[in-house]
Amino acid sequence: TMPSCRAAIISLLLILTASPCWSYKAIGPGCHLHPFDVTIKSDRRGTCRGTHVVQACVGYCESSAFPSKYSVLLASSFKHNVTSVSQCCTISKMQKIKVRLHCGAIHHEEIEIFTAKSCQCDMCRLSRY
Repeated sequence: TMPSCRAAIISLLLILTASPCWSYKAIGPGCHLHPFDVTIKSDRRGTCRGTHVVQACVGYCESSAFPSKYSVLLASSFKHNVTSVSQCCTISKMQKIKVRLHCGAIHHEEIEIFTAKSCQCDMCRLSRY
C-alpha cells in the first residue's frame, strides 16, 4: 500500500484523458449509459498510468419553447415573451471503481475514480459533481 500523502498527491495530479468512442449519429432518443476509455496519469509526465473503460451519460431529452403567458409578460415588463422548458441528459447515480496504475516494470498503485451507474433526463445544471 502507498502512504496516504502519496495517495493525496496522486489524487491531486490525476489527469483524465477521455477518448469518446461514439458517434452522435448512432445515439437514439433518450439518455443512455455509454462506455468510453480514460487514460489516468499520476502526473504530467505519466510516471504512473493506467487505462479503464468508464460509463458516461449520452443522449438528448425533450425541450420546448412557447409564447409566455400574459402574467409572465406583465411580471417581466413584456421582456420575457418566450418561455422555454428543457431537460438535460445527466448522471443520476455514480459508483466508484478501482483502477490499477502501472509505475514502471514492477511497481503498481491503485486509485478510485467515478463512473456513471445510471442516467436520466433531469433539470439542466452547470455541474453537480
